[in-house]
Amino acid sequence: MEDLPDIRIGTAEREAAMQRLSDHFAAGRLSVAEFDERSAVIAAAVTRGDLTPVFADLPDPLVKAAAVPAKPESGFLSEWPERVMAVIPILAVILFFVTHSWLWFLAIPLMGALLFGGGHGGHGHGRGHGRRRNRDRRSIE
Repeated sequence: MEDLPDIRIGTAEREAAMQRLSDHFAAGRLSVAEFDERSAVIAAAVTRGDLTPVFADLPDPLVKAAAVPAKPESGFLSEWPERVMAVIPILAVILFFVTHSWLWFLAIPLMGALLFGGGHGGHGHGRGHGRRRNRDRRSIE
């Protein structure tokens, strides 16, 4: 591929080169000024040979084995708690007018607690974590 430096490149090749350059910048191999200069060269590149000097002093890209884990599919059901929570206030208003009881409005915070309050262990939101943390800070000071 690199053996034909006079072959013209398109938008996809420029975007791939910018991604490679961004990876090197994120790894700390380039300063902001160097990144800006090399980005301008990539944006103006017309042939493969124009891209070669940009990466001449940078290592070849490594395969990202420990990259960011893949996001779950964003289908209709992937956000079901949010969708259910959007319907609960509407349902509470309808039931209020049908039954003439304000108690249906209590379903709004109850469903919020059920849908979003549980299953977040390990984030330090549990009971007693704040007091323990404050006690630890006092012992350090």
